[in-house]
Amino acid sequence: MANTWGYGAMTNSLGDIQNAKAIIIFGANPAVNHPVGFQHFLKAKERNNAQIIVVDPRFTKTAAKADIYAQIRPGTDIPFMYGMLNIIFKNGWEDKEFISDRVYGIEDIRVEAAKWTPEKVSDVTGISVEKLMQITRVYAKSTPGTLIWAMGLTQHSIGSSNTRLAPILQLCLGNMGEEGGGTNILRGHDNVQGATDMCCLSHTLPGYYGLSAGSWKYFAKSWGVDYEWLAGRFKDKKMMSAKGFTLARWYAGVLAGKPGEDKIHNGGTNLKAIFVMGNGITSIAQQAKVKEALDNLELIVLADPFVNEAAILTDKQDDVFILPAATQFETSGSVTATNRSAQWRYQVVEPLYESKPDHEIMIEFSKRLGFHKEYTKGMLIKENKTSYKFPEDATDEIARIIKTIGLTGWTSKRLKNHTDNWHMFDEVSLRGHGPMKGEYYGLPWPCWTETHGGSPILYNIHRTVKEGGMGFRNRFGLEHDGQDLLAGAGSAPKDSANKDGYPEITAKNIEKVLGIKLTTDEKKRIGKNWKVDTSHIIANKCMEAGIAPYGNAKARAKVWTFPDQIPMHREPIHSPRQDLAKKYPSYKDKANHYRVDTKYISKQTEKDWSKEFPINLVTGRLVNLNGAGMENRASKYLAALTPEMFCDINPGLAANHGIRNGDMMWVHSPEGTKIKVKAKFSFSVPEDRVFLPFHYAGHFQGEDLSHKYPEGTKPYAVGESANTVTNYGYDIVTQIPETKGGLCRVEKA
Repeated sequence: MANTWGYGAMTNSLGDIQNAKAIIIFGANPAVNHPVGFQHFLKAKERNNAQIIVVDPRFTKTAAKADIYAQIRPGTDIPFMYGMLNIIFKNGWEDKEFISDRVYGIEDIRVEAAKWTPEKVSDVTGISVEKLMQITRVYAKSTPGTLIWAMGLTQHSIGSSNTRLAPILQLCLGNMGEEGGGTNILRGHDNVQGATDMCCLSHTLPGYYGLSAGSWKYFAKSWGVDYEWLAGRFKDKKMMSAKGFTLARWYAGVLAGKPGEDKIHNGGTNLKAIFVMGNGITSIAQQAKVKEALDNLELIVLADPFVNEAAILTDKQDDVFILPAATQFETSGSVTATNRSAQWRYQVVEPLYESKPDHEIMIEFSKRLGFHKEYTKGMLIKENKTSYKFPEDATDEIARIIKTIGLTGWTSKRLKNHTDNWHMFDEVSLRGHGPMKGEYYGLPWPCWTETHGGSPILYNIHRTVKEGGMGFRNRFGLEHDGQDLLAGAGSAPKDSANKDGYPEITAKNIEKVLGIKLTTDEKKRIGKNWKVDTSHIIANKCMEAGIAPYGNAKARAKVWTFPDQIPMHREPIHSPRQDLAKKYPSYKDKANHYRVDTKYISKQTEKDWSKEFPINLVTGRLVNLNGAGMENRASKYLAALTPEMFCDINPGLAANHGIRNGDMMWVHSPEGTKIKVKAKFSFSVPEDRVFLPFHYAGHFQGEDLSHKYPEGTKPYAVGESANTVTNYGYDIVTQIPETKGGLCRVEKA
């Protein structure tokens, strides 16, 4: 089981936002969720008079700083962006040369955009024609422009399409690979990017290597273990290449077979145990299902510095273990920021009391499960060591193996050097000065070699590859439908030996593409391709020739392997507009979606959900809390800022239900669940929607469970979880839950 909640990496950096002349923000609230990073947005206004545009269902603190605010209906970002493209194409504001040389499939986008007239967009999104045209003109004419998003864009059944169309908008305007441009996805925690890069996903190996036999064999060799032994850890080899459960739907693996539950494909067995490490399981949608699954497990193990509230939610009394894990201050190692930069975190204090760092817990498990030698062997290989030092040797193991995203340069020595000398780097460009000259802070990946300085701006062809330049990656073949997928003539990175498009570099084509000759010894040692070349010959030769090892191709606006080849609007599973749900229906139900049969059209058409549940449900974050809120609500001072769970409700909507400011109210969901919360009058939401923060736990459907906390561990703030009433619905590609496009109804308690 793993988390698939990541949606791409930030192409630029927070500091680079200061170079932007326009900033458009979709479904993100950085003033609250990233308050330190938000300074760069405000500095862009000061430096460049940058226009900040916020598109969000709720008037947020970020919207309060915006030049233009559009209060969009939840789940209609695709019509809004197509509406922008409609106006852009109609006026000829697109970057025609950029599209011709560096993008594939825009003609299909043009056809779809032509359907989304401003009037049609206005009907679907709720945004006026005048505001759509104003936003489009300002953004298209104020280059470079950067596009920001977060979970408000991703947590939809069409989240993957949302996050495809946003970059397509940037491609059409030529904003990709530019200072002050790009698509900049705001991660929620300091190491979400690192966790994603290192395989906290159930459908890849570390570094996004696939689950093919070739990838497994590469890792087996790199870890120094026998491939057949590794395969023997699975029920059969077929399971090695099968996607696992996701964090969003692990509960289905427990409940399968019960009446009304979705079918699973898990080797003929249900899940029987769960091991949770540093994850707020109460932050998952469908909390009633989560509770039922917890109650039906044979074993629950929760490793966390604070009491993981899964232990409070469940009624299970036996075989529930809470392991005290150390905090970030009690251990050391690297973390990866939202912009792909690494930072070394030094230990501040020794682990307190009986707590242990995560790695010690995992290593102890490996000993008891009988594979400690195989588990740790990869840390010994580089220098033929007989013992390892954690985390330095683990970091060097990662650098030795992970080529796909270019982590070769991320040795522990280099990362420590950057953290030690952070004051020698510019906050906007990330460029180093003095002894750090020639490197960018945190060596943002790809960092191709142990002397490469990192790549602060992805897809920037104005710089040499040594300086972080590159084109778009060649990963989808050389042609499609008879069209060349490689970049156009003259669109290679600066000073490249090959000025045009070129394929990813392999042992077979390196001499031709780079225009070089390998020695007999080099031919003997070189790996099959750049992703598995542990000799580093390909990367080093590419640096000398100014070639990006992963090729130079066109960005792909059309994805022929996806359910929708180009992004298409589909109404949320629970749509407030039945007329539009019929016109823009959801997907066909999807079997074996991360091992779970998942409903789409059958759930959407089960009934007109909006009759009984007419109100849009919006969830989000508070500045003083974070994620499931376990740590923050355990702080007396942070909890005092928002001491109880609440619902932002428009006074007009409240009046219709006899709810006064400060009254207790019920929020009901289509799943048959409910939560009891305090009404908080707010004009930040209109009368057709309400807002719930998702940081609370300790209550469940009106029942106070806080007596279950072990003595001395009850947080200073407890309350209902918003995720008890978030709706059924999951993205068609990633299975991220549709928490931003659901419905509810309210009543006075």
